[in-house]
Amino acid sequence: MFGALGADLSTPENAYMGSTLEGRPGRGLAVISTSAMSTQTGAAVGSFAFPTLGPLGVVAVRQVAAAIVLCTIARPRLRSFTGPQWRSVALLAFFFAAMNAALYTALERIGLGTAVTIEFLGPLGVAIWSSRRPRDLVAAGLALAGVVLLTRPSPTTDFLGIGIAVFAGVCWAGYILTNRVVGARVQGVQGTAAATILSSLGMLPVLVTIIWHAQPPIEAYLFAAVAGLLSTAVPYALDLIVLRHISPLIFGVGMSLNPLFAAIIGLLLLQEELPLIAWIGVLIVVLSNGLTLTGPRSVAGARPRRRG
Repeated sequence: MFGALGADLSTPENAYMGSTLEGRPGRGLAVISTSAMSTQTGAAVGSFAFPTLGPLGVVAVRQVAAAIVLCTIARPRLRSFTGPQWRSVALLAFFFAAMNAALYTALERIGLGTAVTIEFLGPLGVAIWSSRRPRDLVAAGLALAGVVLLTRPSPTTDFLGIGIAVFAGVCWAGYILTNRVVGARVQGVQGTAAATILSSLGMLPVLVTIIWHAQPPIEAYLFAAVAGLLSTAVPYALDLIVLRHISPLIFGVGMSLNPLFAAIIGLLLLQEELPLIAWIGVLIVVLSNGLTLTGPRSVAGARPRRRG
């Protein structure tokens, strides 16, 4: 699930004043929502390649696609990087690869809507920890209640799949925090582009092994490539256009809708039917994210960055 990796999401008011989006919150929300929907659609399309490429193979192809897209845009000057810069970039690359590998593995086991909703606890946790406002404690309680309703723990529950989704959320939190360090040490999005190169190189042995043993058909690569396009290139372009020209409130509202979009797209494209109580759980998690991410102090403190 990808977006504007290097964009600063804690946009101060003077960064979006005077833009063509000023006074048009509906337009800004529509663009951010389109970006989120593209991200979730890409994840769903990528799952079509699971039977032959598997989750890790799809992630490997996507990492390569992300590296090509971001390096074309950012053109990182890798030879100029210092030791501290490379260390932070390497850590970001680890979180980058682990986050997406865990998400896609969870997606295969428990479905898109459930996996994304649980994973979203990661950025929510960063925002709550950074802000620590009283209403954020309410949001945390709501989020936990929503996840309980969504997963409905029982002896037949796929606890391994849920655990993998939680790990994806932890990696997303690590990604957010590490991206802040990379953003401070490396100009523009060069650090993020470099991290995609490292992560894609790290995933290449996995991809080669899968290709050697499974010999996937050409359509599997096409599904994975389309997933990379929809979940990387499209959201990146859209977010890059608007993130510095809209308020934190609009960004928070749009971002908090991701779990809902994931559940809807999972239903429409993957026929993943959730019971009513699970839909209520998703909506509660969306509400908890909205309470936290739309607050100016939480956004400014956490500076959550969209994933790459």
